[in-house]
Amino acid sequence: LPQLGPHLPLRLTQQPWRLLYSTAQDGFSLRTLYRCGAQPGSPALLLIRDTEAQAFGAFSATTICCSSSFYGTGETFLFSFSPELKVFKWTGRNNFFMKGDVDLLMVGGGSGRFGLWLDRDLHHGGSHPCETFNNETLSRREEFCIQDLEVWGPA
Repeated sequence: LPQLGPHLPLRLTQQPWRLLYSTAQDGFSLRTLYRCGAQPGSPALLLIRDTEAQAFGAFSATTICCSSSFYGTGETFLFSFSPELKVFKWTGRNNFFMKGDVDLLMVGGGSGRFGLWLDRDLHHGGSHPCETFNNETLSRREEFCIQDLEVWGPA
């Protein structure tokens, strides 16, 4: 987490963070992630490690939740550690920050491609270059299997 500090909104840089959800403790379920990770109005840091030991994720300035449309703010970003930290900030080209339903969590979009998506069982996900963040594929492959996933929020 310390490496991400300089990229977080200023109001959060001195904040202590706490673990809200982890697949190791809470099991692999998008529904449980929404329930455990939901501190209304609170930002969230989503950290993923795939089965090829790649680490990447997303920062959302708003709560990760179920929604019928896209939500979030321009403070949202994607990142990967491969091997050094790369951060992909909002391009301003669209407002497709976050969208979640019971089957899918999506971060970033445009032209039918998502910067990051996760399935309902949190076993599979994918990453594609997208207009929202002009990101590279965060994982080694465009589709990946999740080994661990955590959601952190301000303490």
